[in-house]
Amino acid sequence: MTKPPLTLYLAAPRGFCAGVDRAIKIVEMALEKWGAPVYVRHEIVHNKFVVDALRDKGAIFVEELEECPDDRPVIFSAHGVPKSVPAEAVSREMVYVDATCPLVSKVHIEADRHHQNGLQMVMIGHEGHPETVGTMGQLPEGEVILVETPQDVATITPRDPDKLAFVTQTTLSVDDTIDIVAALQARFPNIVGPHKEDICYATTNRQEAVKAMAQKTDAMLVIGAPNSSNSKRLVEVGAKAGCSYSQLVQRADDIDWRALDGITSMGITAGASAPEVLINEVIDAFKSRYDTKVEIVETAVENVEFKVPRVLREPAA
Repeated sequence: MTKPPLTLYLAAPRGFCAGVDRAIKIVEMALEKWGAPVYVRHEIVHNKFVVDALRDKGAIFVEELEECPDDRPVIFSAHGVPKSVPAEAVSREMVYVDATCPLVSKVHIEADRHHQNGLQMVMIGHEGHPETVGTMGQLPEGEVILVETPQDVATITPRDPDKLAFVTQTTLSVDDTIDIVAALQARFPNIVGPHKEDICYATTNRQEAVKAMAQKTDAMLVIGAPNSSNSKRLVEVGAKAGCSYSQLVQRADDIDWRALDGITSMGITAGASAPEVLINEVIDAFKSRYDTKVEIVETAVENVEFKVPRVLREPAA
């Protein structure tokens, strides 16, 4: 039986970013250095395939530090943690490694610097997301006000409207963040912003590739986890850019083939925590059903690499 023709547009860049790659390597190096088990506070990155693979190697994932024994190493996830977490680890004399993405750490440093200068912080982010929790936890209670939408800006009551600064969760939609920043600047003309955009290069690049791909395609799939903020934003960006069917899937088994009946073009991308093996799995699934022609939609070339320590050292006694 003849397969129907399909043009498969593949976004570039897509998938793993430098911060995710670094965090995974840190867990693997910790297992090599200390042996199993190694504890990880929260999923090291938001991807079930990655987490399951590390669990098979001996990583134990927990949500809180209290679930970890004192005598085994613990790793803090790429999303970052409140200051209280490493402080507790020190008080318990635990061995710990911080795998926070350097770009998230940059936001932490910004927030602390503004606080030292007497400014109250506004955090643009999603309530309950571990990165937002970690960033807000860098400062004392009440020093960070969370806003999620432009409408939220009208409801906040800062201590001093003339002494404010803002930071941003790194995985948000660039377009949505622009609207919130505009609302903040309109209401608080003296608010201080970051020297450089907080939204990370990988988030921006993946969203730009989706925008370029969206109008070429009948449908688009984003490979990523349902708890991955940057992956969910890619779905939203695709829909807003003109792709009427923009959906999130974790892997090939999740594809709703009936919904794709009759398509002649398909866009594929992946969130920053989705490995290439899952992308290839989805591509192979389409090739088994369609006579496919693959075209790359490249909008940026990424060559960022974050250093991973060669030797993981225990905290000084």
